[in-house]
Amino acid sequence: MNENSLKIYIAAPYSAETEEELRKNTEAVIDTALALFKKGHFPYIPHLTHWVDKQAKETNIAMEWKDYMRWHRPWLEACDAFIYLGSSKGADIELQMAKDLGKMIFYSVDDVSAVQSNMKKRAVQIKGS
Repeated sequence: MNENSLKIYIAAPYSAETEEELRKNTEAVIDTALALFKKGHFPYIPHLTHWVDKQAKETNIAMEWKDYMRWHRPWLEACDAFIYLGSSKGADIELQMAKDLGKMIFYSVDDVSAVQSNMKKRAVQIKGS
């Protein structure tokens, strides 16, 4: 991991009325994660527990909303930064937690700077020598 790379927790609405809306919410966060990764950062995607929830339901393991919030909290604590992509009950709670923990807060992928790789830095240093 580059010294300037950030571990970024992504918060956005997940809950929805239909399976299609859940899938779209999950895909939107994955798209954000890909953009952050391409900028040199390491995103945490809480929406991937979508698949955990599906498996829990199929195997009759009782999981509630509060269980997922508890699941995600240690990851939020471990991250350097937080990106808030939209309001929902969970995302709003996570935003407040991130503020309480003193995390860097972003509201758009465009707000997050790209990390210059060490190879690029060395090339610039060599050119400038």
